[in-house]
Formats: sequence, structure tokens, C-alpha cells
Amino acid sequence: MRTCAESFEAYILRALGRDFGERLLPRGLDITLCDQIFLIASGLIWNVYFAVFAVGIGFFLATGVAVAKADPRGWISRPASAFIFVFRGSPLFIQFFFFYSAFLLLPRGIEINLGFVTLTADTSALTRAQVGGLIVLVLNTTAYSAELFHGALRAIPRGDLEAAEAYGMSGFTRFRRITFPTMLRLAWPSYTNEAIFLTHATTLVFLSAFPARQQSGEAFFYARYFVDQTFNPFVAYPLVALYFILLTLAIIGLFALAGRRLNRHLPKERRARYRFRPQYIR
Repeated sequence: MRTCAESFEAYILRALGRDFGERLLPRGLDITLCDQIFLIASGLIWNVYFAVFAVGIGFFLATGVAVAKADPRGWISRPASAFIFVFRGSPLFIQFFFFYSAFLLLPRGIEINLGFVTLTADTSALTRAQVGGLIVLVLNTTAYSAELFHGALRAIPRGDLEAAEAYGMSGFTRFRRITFPTMLRLAWPSYTNEAIFLTHATTLVFLSAFPARQQSGEAFFYARYFVDQTFNPFVAYPLVALYFILLTLAIIGLFALAGRRLNRHLPKERRARYRFRPQYIR
């Protein structure tokens, strides 16, 4: 039996691949509690990776899609509305399978002739979870976030926009100084929930069609592995739940700080107080 220090050294970075720890995962009676704690913790590296990049990229894409949907010109608003409807209307799990199958059908090398130079794009990376799975998460959160932002755009007080026009603000200046900050303030509580949902949804990446190469997976991937090896679901699954509860608290804290920054112009007594109050009875 290895000690906890040995388990930490062997598995804390194992999710990055076989070159970052023990080549083989623990098996059968050799599995200890510390093995499960540290190996599942290492899988959180990928959960955080997917969540951070999907939310970060999706935020900017969602802003553009929301503005496009609010545009009075139909040739701009209709494609945006269709994009939102498709990705909000279909299950995320199915989206993983669909895009993985589509990425497999792409030719391995696509040549792009720019005239003065020819670029070759290697599409094999799209079949890896770290790239293809991230693309699916980005598209999914873009659709949900865009709908939130669109609702916030429609809720902006008309008087604020009229006052901006009276001050002579141009279209982009008005968007940057009035429309965008107000949209964020209105949508921020709901957008916090979307970030939490997306973080939880990262457990589906390796559960779907995208393979875990070199046994490199996220937290739930290793939890299922331990349950299959030990036939005991009451250690690995609660560990995953505990880790995600801690991640959720971190997200709430970070978004609360951002929310205070967004509302810094309000008098102190009118600012929303962010408190974590767990609901024990529904």
C-alpha cells in the first residue's frame, strides 16, 4: 500500500497524461482512499480548463449573437435566433455525439490557398476532447448566454438610451457606455447560474463520444473508473460532488466580486449583498 504522499506524487497531475505520473492507474485491492482523492482532484484540471475557456470565449460570442438577435433587420436577427433555438432546443449530450461524428468525417488535412502561401490545417485535433469538446461547450453556452443577454437588452430602460442620444453619443459609444454595462448588470445573476451549469456540464465531455487518450480524463471519468474497480460508489461519487460544490462556491465568489464592480456606481446602501445561504428545505 502506498502512502498519501506517494499517491499525491503519483496522481495529482496524472490527468495531463501518462508522462505526468504513474503510467498505469491503480487497480483492484491496490486502490487506496488517497489514490481516489488525488486522482479525482487531478481530473478537475480539465473541468476547470473546459469551464474557463468555454465561459470566456462564449461570453464574447454571446454578446455578438444577442446584439444580432436584437437587430431590427431580419437577415441579421433570424440566423442568430435560429442558432440560439437549435443549441437550446437540443440536448448537450447529443451535441457532443453529433459534432464528434462530424469531426471524424473531415479530411485529415485541409489546404487553404491564400495566393502567396498555402496553409494546411490538421483537423485531427478536433476529434480530441480538449479541442472538439471545448468547441461544443462554447457553442452551447453561447446560445444560452445570448438568450440571457438578449432579454437584458430588451429590459434596458428606454430613458437611458434616450438620454445617451440627447448627449450626442454615437452608436458604438452608446453601446460601450450605456447599453453593454446595463445589459451586464441586468443579466449578471442569471449569467452566474449559466457559468455554474456549464461547469457541471463539463463532466459530460469524456462521458460522450470524445475518447480519453492515455487515460487522461476529468473528475467524473476517474470516479467512474474507481467505481468499476472497487464496486463501491459511496467514495468516488461523493468526492466528485464535494469537489464540484467547492468549484461552485468559487464561481459564486468570483461572480459576486464582478457583480459588485458592475454596481459600483450605486449608493452603498442600494448595492446587492452577496451571501451564500444554502437552502436545506425546498
